[in-house]
Amino acid sequence: MKEILSLPQSPNPKVPPVVHPFRVVTPLQTRFNDVDILGHINNAVYFQFLDLGKIEYFKAVLPEKFNLNNICVVIVNVNCNFFSPGFMDEELAVYTACIRLSRRSLTLEQRIINTRTGDVKCVAETVMAGFDPATNKGLELDNEWADEMAEFENIQRNL
Repeated sequence: MKEILSLPQSPNPKVPPVVHPFRVVTPLQTRFNDVDILGHINNAVYFQFLDLGKIEYFKAVLPEKFNLNNICVVIVNVNCNFFSPGFMDEELAVYTACIRLSRRSLTLEQRIINTRTGDVKCVAETVMAGFDPATNKGLELDNEWADEMAEFENIQRNL
């Protein structure tokens, strides 16, 4: 099992406390075109950052089986709460954990954090469901894949 990462404590009391352990962190690089006229990272860019975190998460959980050409899940819901603006010169990273796992879906919690100050920029929950691109229909998650994820996170699958 991969080691649990220590998340810096947020100085913002509105940020929900960390409830689940995080084992995967992805450093982020902010580009010139990610910033709006006010100097803030545009809110739409955060979703691109979250996607980078998802890819690195699945690589960490399934290093031998993850293949971008053979994705077996699709995003069915994303909720993102923004707490603090991000800026070009900040050291940002996205922390990712699977917090729920069932027969047909999984839920990821992701936090984009300034790794130097602990300032939480956003907290997102993404629900992903099993999907068969050949039939364009939902399906159950691959058991071997889901079992490895449950073991990685030390969580139970809700069957």
